[in-house]
Amino acid sequence: MNHPQGVHASTRLRRSLTGSIMAGILICVAGCQVAPSKTVTGAGTGAAAGAVVGGLAGSASGNTSQGVLAGAGAGAIIGGIVGLTQEMKERKEQDRLAQERAYQQELARKRAEEAKNKALLDEEMAVAQGFQISDLELTEAQKKVDNAATRLTRLREERNAALNKKKALDEANEKLLSTEAEIVRLEEELARLKNAPVENTSATTASAPSADTVRPN
Repeated sequence: MNHPQGVHASTRLRRSLTGSIMAGILICVAGCQVAPSKTVTGAGTGAAAGAVVGGLAGSASGNTSQGVLAGAGAGAIIGGIVGLTQEMKERKEQDRLAQERAYQQELARKRAEEAKNKALLDEEMAVAQGFQISDLELTEAQKKVDNAATRLTRLREERNAALNKKKALDEANEKLLSTEAEIVRLEEELARLKNAPVENTSATTASAPSADTVRPN
């Protein structure tokens, strides 16, 4: 009489496990709509790990298949939740980076627009100032520029002339030193040659018999 109750209990357990697995599948499907990679991977990894743990736990109690199903369902749910959480965090970070890029682009656009407006304002101010400048003032300014250029040219010429004089003096001094050194060397050489003993070649010539005095026997 106890067998029908055991059958009903087993059926209820299988239905419960089936419901858990279906919930895990629904979570996986919902996660796939956001970002399928990590959600599906997490669910698959959790299901595999849960099946192993559930199988080991079920084998200890003699219900290996039920343990595998229960572990797979619970693992799929947990893995899907973990994967979905990671995907949501990444999506949030991507949204933050996108907002930061948009802010920087908008800031650059505003700065470029401000620079353009400033350039236009400066140009308009320059035009207004140009209307207030007379021809006489412009002529006087040009004369000052010409005078300054002439003075600058003269100063540069004076500077170059002074530099050339210095170079010429240095070259003259260097040439003078080398000439004086050569004079000293030649004086010493001539003095040495003048005081050197000279061999008496006339005596040697007189002692030698001439070709006319020598007669053959």
